[in-house]
Amino acid sequence: LRDPTLYRIRRATHHNTGDRWCIYPMYTYAHPIEDALERITHSICTLEFEDQRPFYDWLLEHLADLGLLARPLPRQYEFGRLNLSYVITSKRKLRALVEEKIVEGWDDPRMPTIFGMRRRGYTSESIRAMADGTGASKTNIWLDYAVLDGCLRTDLEGQAPRAMAVLDPLPLVLTNWAALYGSDAHLEPCHAPAHPQRPELGERRFMLGRELWIERDDFAEVPPKGFFRLFPGNRVRLKYGLVVECTGCEKDAEGRVVRVLATAVPDTRSGTPGADQVKVKGTITWVARHDAVPARVNLYDRLFREAQPEAGGRDFREALNPASLVVAQAWLEPGLATAAREERLQFERHGYFVADRVLHRAGAPVFNRITTLKDSWAPGHGGQVP
Repeated sequence: LRDPTLYRIRRATHHNTGDRWCIYPMYTYAHPIEDALERITHSICTLEFEDQRPFYDWLLEHLADLGLLARPLPRQYEFGRLNLSYVITSKRKLRALVEEKIVEGWDDPRMPTIFGMRRRGYTSESIRAMADGTGASKTNIWLDYAVLDGCLRTDLEGQAPRAMAVLDPLPLVLTNWAALYGSDAHLEPCHAPAHPQRPELGERRFMLGRELWIERDDFAEVPPKGFFRLFPGNRVRLKYGLVVECTGCEKDAEGRVVRVLATAVPDTRSGTPGADQVKVKGTITWVARHDAVPARVNLYDRLFREAQPEAGGRDFREALNPASLVVAQAWLEPGLATAAREERLQFERHGYFVADRVLHRAGAPVFNRITTLKDSWAPGHGGQVP
């Protein structure tokens, strides 16, 4: 019902051009002209630009008739906005996250920027799969963040090599090691496929010794119902290794378990004749203490606790997830000492991880969790469980 504003005049010193210009074209006017000059064929816009399409076409047609623009001219197409839950995309608000040091920068792996998602480890294929699966629509829609994670798992499942990592380490000592093998220093060779469905990737090889690291939650002095891992009197298989039987634990002065004790069951090493004769209900991952690689592992999670952080006009800061980053001092299997930056792996049991493209280096590895092996997000309950 009114003519559009084409430009504004402001006599003020510009931070880049100084006092050279005082006339500034408005977006509505500059947009179609820039598209034509840059030879854009399809100008893809969200629905709020639909009302501007008549002016877009009118301006280009008149400039072409005057011989100022070449045909064919661009065409504008509008579609519904795809909103991802647990994410904000306002540049002003993302800038506030950076400037207020809520995140560590524009490439923080929790940020929905291209650099942030790349550093987190998301693949371009997974993002395209999410968009393709959703399709274009003339209505604005909300897509659950779990859809993106599902696309990522599908992409990485067939390509990410496997490895063992202990993120919350607890020592395990095999007390009969010398009696079984003649020396506490003896090492048993173990091997595992780099990928269970891709034999062409070869094998991982590592050694099993008397002292190991296991996950703290793989031991319970008093086990809950349905617990099939280590507790006094129970047997489990060390994945790719031996069957062991838990005999007890040692505690510190405050009653915290500091060491688990067990005995190795003879003739049960994986891949040897008769190893499967001893049946167990539980299998746990581990790394040997003698050659485990110390590493920083960043357990990233969703930046916000609420699916729509800005719902009802509230301050998005109120919905921040305090557990969006948990740093673990972990131990990794020895082959990861030479992992390259941006190399993606599946840490068995834990999820998919990537070597940080900024901080990771030889001798001081840093891995970021991309996503867990399955969607374990529970709003209001701390999110994903490491």
